[in-house]
Amino acid sequence: MCRQVFGFRLAMIALATPTALVNANDGLPTRLVGAAVVVTFMTSYVLFRDWERFGPLLLRHPSLLALDTLFGALLLIAAGPGSTLAYVSVCTPLLAGLVYGWRGAAVFASLQALLLLLIHAAQENPAPGITESALLPGLCVIAGAVGSSLRNLMLRFGAATQALTTVQARLAVTEAVSAERARLAREMHDSVAKTLHGVALAADGLTTSTNADRMDPALVRHQAALVARSARRAAAESRELLADLRREADPDQATDVLVELAARTRDFSARSGLPAVYRPTGAHAVPPVPPAVARQLLTIASEAMENAHRHARPTRVDVSAGVHGDLLRISVYDDGRGLPPGTTLEQLRRAGHFGLVGMVERAASVGARIRIGRGGHPQGTEVRLELPLAALTTPTA
Repeated sequence: MCRQVFGFRLAMIALATPTALVNANDGLPTRLVGAAVVVTFMTSYVLFRDWERFGPLLLRHPSLLALDTLFGALLLIAAGPGSTLAYVSVCTPLLAGLVYGWRGAAVFASLQALLLLLIHAAQENPAPGITESALLPGLCVIAGAVGSSLRNLMLRFGAATQALTTVQARLAVTEAVSAERARLAREMHDSVAKTLHGVALAADGLTTSTNADRMDPALVRHQAALVARSARRAAAESRELLADLRREADPDQATDVLVELAARTRDFSARSGLPAVYRPTGAHAVPPVPPAVARQLLTIASEAMENAHRHARPTRVDVSAGVHGDLLRISVYDDGRGLPPGTTLEQLRRAGHFGLVGMVERAASVGARIRIGRGGHPQGTEVRLELPLAALTTPTA
C-alpha cells in the first residue's frame, strides 16, 4: 500500500513539474524548483521500486519524510496550490499514518496543513472564501486518519492471519499424528497382534495338555512346536513390518505385486492348511508398484485370507490379480458362510472388529476402491480391490 502511495506521487509530480518550472522566476528560483523536482521524484521512485529495502529506513527516521515534505512544499510554492501537485500533499499524512500510526499522522497532517495555509496566504490573489483555503488542509487531516485506520486494520489482519496459520499448523500436526497412529494400529493389528494372539492360544493349549491327568507326549510336542513356530512368525512379521516401513521412504524400490501376492498365498495355505490358489488374470503386465502402495494392497489381500480362515469356515480360497482396462484388480474369494445380512462398517467398528474397517481405510489411503460381499458368486465372500493404473505413475516435471 505504501508503494502505491509513492506511485501516485510519481504520476502527480510528473504532471505538475512543467507548471512549476513555467511559474518559477529565472535564475536561482528555477534551479531550486528543478532540484526539488529531481530530489522529490527520485526519492519517490526509489521508495516505489525498492520499498522492502528502504522502507525500514524511513520507518526508523521520520525526519526523512519531513525533509521530503519540505522539498514538496517548494514545488507547491512554484506550481501554485491550484495545480495538480496540490493533491499530492495528501499523500504525506496518508503515508505517515500507514508507517507511523496515529501520532505520526497527526504530526505530518498538521505540518502539511500548515504549509498549505502558508502557501495559500502568500499568494498575490488568494481565494476569498475560507472553504477554498481549508479544503486541502482538511483533506490532509482526513488522509492521516485514513492512513492510521488502514494501519490498524492491516496489523489486526496480520495478527489474525498469523493466529490462523498457527492453528492450521497445529491441526496439521495433530492430523498427521492421528493418521500415523491409525496406520501403525492397522499394521500391528494385521500382522504381529494376530500372530501373538495365536501364540497365546497355543500356549494355553500347551498348558492344558501338561496339566492333564494323562499327558500325551506327542500332543505336547506338537503344541510346543506350534508355539515356537508362532513366536518365530511374530518375530519375522515384526522385522518385515520395520523393513517395509523403512522401504516406504524410498520410492525407487518398486514391488512386483503379482509375485509377492503368489508367495503370500502359498504361505497362507501352508500355515493354515486351507487350500488357497493364486492365478493371474488380465491381458497386460502389471507395472511396478511403489513400496507404500504395494504394502497396502498386499496387506488387504492377506487380511482377506486370514479373515476367511478365522470366521467364514470355507473349503477353499481363490486369489487372483491382474490388469483389467485401466485398473489393477485384486480379488480374494472364499466359499464360506459370508457376512451377516445388513452388516455395516460402523457396526463392525463398534463391535471391535477392525479387520474389515482397516481394509477399507487402507484402500482409501492409496486411492483404491474396495468391494466386500458376494459379488457374482452364489455364496461366500469376495474382497475385490481396484486401483487405477494412473496412481502407480509419478508425474515428471
